[in-house]
Amino acid sequence: MSDLSRRRLLGLLGAAATVPALAACGSSLGGGSAPAAGGAARSIKVGLVVPKSGVYAALGTDMQAGWDLWLAQHGGKFGDVTVQTVVADEGETPQTGQPAVQKVLQSDGVDVVVGLVNSSTALGVANLFAESKKLLLVTNAGAADVTGKARNPYIWRTSFVNAQISAAMGQHLAATGFKDGVFAIAPDYAAGSEVISGFTKAFEAGGGKVVGSAKPAFGKTSDYQPFLTQIQQSGAKATFCFFSGAEAITFVKQYAQFGLAPAIPLYGSGFLTEGSVLKQQAAAAVGVQTTLHYSDQLDNASNKAFVEAYKKANNGASPSCFSVQTYDAANVLDRALRTATGVDGDALSKALGGIGTVDDSPRGPWTFDGQSPRQNIYLRTVQDKGGTLVNAITQDLGPQSQPT
Repeated sequence: MSDLSRRRLLGLLGAAATVPALAACGSSLGGGSAPAAGGAARSIKVGLVVPKSGVYAALGTDMQAGWDLWLAQHGGKFGDVTVQTVVADEGETPQTGQPAVQKVLQSDGVDVVVGLVNSSTALGVANLFAESKKLLLVTNAGAADVTGKARNPYIWRTSFVNAQISAAMGQHLAATGFKDGVFAIAPDYAAGSEVISGFTKAFEAGGGKVVGSAKPAFGKTSDYQPFLTQIQQSGAKATFCFFSGAEAITFVKQYAQFGLAPAIPLYGSGFLTEGSVLKQQAAAAVGVQTTLHYSDQLDNASNKAFVEAYKKANNGASPSCFSVQTYDAANVLDRALRTATGVDGDALSKALGGIGTVDDSPRGPWTFDGQSPRQNIYLRTVQDKGGTLVNAITQDLGPQSQPT
């Protein structure tokens, strides 16, 4: 899709998003109260905070599409609890993301916040949820501290931990002939640092050696040639990287144009080739291998039904992990509200801890381990399937929890 077409699409989606936002201005029954068993139906107001602008706008589009699909499939309700959604633009940095969260919590009076792409934003708002005692369901941001050192009972995630994804690749590369040297590269911000750290620890634990690394400026780098030259001169046998959104498109294209791929194959965390970026990377992405907890190519009944419904609802567009993570946020809230005594953070947190295995997720069965998913990680290879690029499943690397 061209940049112009994407801007037009996001503009239309942004305009459409004002409808639920306006509808959500009504009461949620004094802050909301989920029904006890056999109780009267209530409502819950949810703040969906996702990027509608900036480098991660495409991720936000997928996240909202996943959320909207689950609600459309269930009559706009969690059980008999009516859902009102307020959409806010996270943007791409904490300078835009934190005010967006503050707005939905304070001005819009939501009961629950769902979303967040940026790890620094998620860390920056953690205290807001501890103070307000309201629930945050993170549907992307993978900072370990959110459910680790800075953990509080009100923040859960339905996505991943940065190092969880990259450690799986570190283990895989160490076991498959690349011990002599890998070059690691990721943007210079919180998520990038955690991804490289998780990869390096796992790779070195398996006997591998990182022969070089680089941290391009986040959101400001458009020419990767100096870094590609470093990779070429490093003696690396492979490159491991983390990029997402617009940066992933640029890096993969320039990596191919520089001619590195035949001699130094490219590996990465799955966000490198995930979602709408893959189509724009085009032939440059073929052969790139990544690790992730989802692909629309997964062969299970829940995923097949999900992919079919998602494409129908989104003009043929395929779902991404960003779609699934937010779809599953609605799924676990629905499960939690079956037993929760209210929509306050304490009631919902207690209920989430008791939902057990999420056995109908498109990603395959997963469980909460602590407040973050224990889930299967898959090795994926970009392939041309009848003229369409896909992240084909190469290997199931088994269940992984948040690294300690």
